[in-house]
Amino acid sequence: MLINGTTQQPPKHYITALLMTGLLLVSGLSISQAKPQLTDIQTGTPFTHQTVIELARALSEKAFEAPGKAPESLTSLSYAEYRKINFQQRAAIWGNSPTLFSIQLFAPGYLYEHLIDVDIVEDGMAYSVGLNEASFSVPRESMAKILADIGKYAGIRLHYPLNNADYKDEFLVFQGASYFRAVSKDQQYGLSARGLAIDVAESQGEEHPIFRRFWVERPGEKQKAIVVHALLDSPGVTGAYRFGIYPDDPTRMDVNVILFPRRDLDHVGIAPLTSMFMHGDMQSADKPDYRPAVHDSEGLAIIRGNEERVWRPLSNPNTLQISAFIDEDPRGFGLIQRSRNFHHYQDLEAMYHKRPSLWVKPLGDWGKGQLQLVEIPSENEANDNIVAYWRPAETLKKGQKYRYSYRLTWPDKPGSQSNQTQVIRSASGLRLQDNQREIVIDYSHIEAEDIKNISVNATLDQGHLLASRIQHNPETGGARVFLTFDEQDASTIEFRVQLKKNQQVLTETWLYRWIKPTLFADGL
Repeated sequence: MLINGTTQQPPKHYITALLMTGLLLVSGLSISQAKPQLTDIQTGTPFTHQTVIELARALSEKAFEAPGKAPESLTSLSYAEYRKINFQQRAAIWGNSPTLFSIQLFAPGYLYEHLIDVDIVEDGMAYSVGLNEASFSVPRESMAKILADIGKYAGIRLHYPLNNADYKDEFLVFQGASYFRAVSKDQQYGLSARGLAIDVAESQGEEHPIFRRFWVERPGEKQKAIVVHALLDSPGVTGAYRFGIYPDDPTRMDVNVILFPRRDLDHVGIAPLTSMFMHGDMQSADKPDYRPAVHDSEGLAIIRGNEERVWRPLSNPNTLQISAFIDEDPRGFGLIQRSRNFHHYQDLEAMYHKRPSLWVKPLGDWGKGQLQLVEIPSENEANDNIVAYWRPAETLKKGQKYRYSYRLTWPDKPGSQSNQTQVIRSASGLRLQDNQREIVIDYSHIEAEDIKNISVNATLDQGHLLASRIQHNPETGGARVFLTFDEQDASTIEFRVQLKKNQQVLTETWLYRWIKPTLFADGL
């Protein structure tokens, strides 16, 4: 996947089709029967999360050494060839054991060149997962030997009976740098999270930390949660991660992070989210498309430290756009897919109406900083072009230790906003009677009798607001706001809109960066 010029993450429409890996079934099979095998099963090493912390600390005191890479014979594979490397399902870790979870692994190759280590943890002991020539079904016999000689993997995926008690669905994937994806009940894969972002959109280029080793704890027989530990590494930082994972409706994950910078880090992204936006109500497609909207996420939602709620529709700009929302101790943020109806997208293959939102809730105070949004021009919906993350105000200093904790949830609708007055649609166009530029904003949960008591507070940093008005929208049970404006030679305009009732803020703050369309662009 192309992200800021580097191929790091899987093509989004193919993630569920990447069928590869093979592992040992820890219980129910002997070593001779299971493929692949655990190494040193007789002499596992003691393990706690402190093990990961100490490894990260020790690594940070040494120069960065990149993990091994898959040979050219694997990285040169096309997607079609790579997907023919299939995991041996009968060998899935814990596949036939009483636990509700099972693990499968990804083979290196195609875009996934880094070789990573995987351990499983049972009774406080860690065992390295090995592989042999029978670990994968492969299109060519020679490939099996290459994979066995490498003896390492490219990622892990977790399975759990999320939608049906009789079948263990794949619900979480760690693959590619520090990227991971998850789904809740009845969802399709969409946007990604990652462990850490460094120097996003900086002139010197972005640094992509990687998870170079995983430890997965075996859950108890009736346990409905699983714990994964990961060791993060890059030229600039090391990190110890603990993921407490709860597949559900919605799936959630508690993340504990300890970072050890190798150098001073001025531009760090905590809890980074990566998504895709091509076109939608605020921005029409730049070429004919039968689908009215194409996006994994349609807006950035924020609950600021002062409890102000913000909604910022996303865009696919002509030039790189960076927006910063200065804050202190934010309450939460996320990339949200609010439109959950098929008719909004009309895509039977991508099923964008089933793509999850992803909400970040800080656990504890994060101090001063900014929520940063990066919007990257894109002509292909297979490319992620939206990045959002928390950027601490202070530089992370070499030799120091930094802790962050947060909760991720993958809901259809974030619970903190689903029953409140909020923006449900934003659209733009030209006013029919005079071709003046106009924006309309639809809000939910506003009664018709309240309209007369509601004022529209709209400001523009450039240009001129010609008119604003509000009317009841009986189709949504809310209200529609109309904003008519003249850009007056401005190439960009920052909009800020609030509705107030009796001088009290009624709804979230609507923010948008309007960018003057190019000569041949349609609409606004």
